[in-house]
Amino acid sequence: MALLTCHFFSDALRVSTAVTVVLPQATQAQIGMRGVADDAPPPVLYLLHGLSDDETIWTRRTSIERYAARHGVAVVMPRGGRSFYADEVHGGAYWTHLTAELPAVVASFFRVSTRREDTFVAGLSMGGYGAFKWALRHPERFAAAVSLSGALDVVSDAHLWDEEVPQVWGGQVPGPGDDLIGLVEQADPATLPALYVSCGAEDFLHGANLRWLEAARVRGVEVTTDVDGPGDHDWEYWDAKIQDVLEWLPLRG
Repeated sequence: MALLTCHFFSDALRVSTAVTVVLPQATQAQIGMRGVADDAPPPVLYLLHGLSDDETIWTRRTSIERYAARHGVAVVMPRGGRSFYADEVHGGAYWTHLTAELPAVVASFFRVSTRREDTFVAGLSMGGYGAFKWALRHPERFAAAVSLSGALDVVSDAHLWDEEVPQVWGGQVPGPGDDLIGLVEQADPATLPALYVSCGAEDFLHGANLRWLEAARVRGVEVTTDVDGPGDHDWEYWDAKIQDVLEWLPLRG
């Protein structure tokens, strides 16, 4: 695998930003790890960080480079600040950056597939929220979306984000485009990508995950779930579960 940190200017954010990228590399002589790659542009997983972290955190807290090598998948890890991947009322246009600008930048800088069947999104906590928001609002973009310990009910849980609500949503309750329960209640199940929700029973967001899953069930949305086992809101849990996610993704054989 190749590990890159790419600094570039974002017109959406009006500031320089960064993205960490893992790219497949076929290797034979590397000790302890063998990479998988072929002649076709590799599938790509957009992997989003949580509230207190940045684009480096997945490579610092997990072995995502090693895990991705087994599957021949590129991993793109952008910087999202504390934005909930929204166009902040008092801040940066992170939603525009993530959903419109970043895929175009990635396609221009790196040789990765742009086909829906090769494109996936996942994240933890705030990133799980961002991944599902992107997938529910733009289901035509993804073959699969994953939330790990996601903040899946930001309306009911707005009190948990007292510092972020004024900047992100202007002090108001998140609107329809940011309410994942409202989005899944209005979704056409036939158009959605494959969905996967994982959250440990000890996680403070476990209740939010169950509420979102109930809304999905009522709407007839099929979801792969992992919410009955133990686990807290920590990297021991996410390091283990991202390996399960990579096994679950419908990667081309």
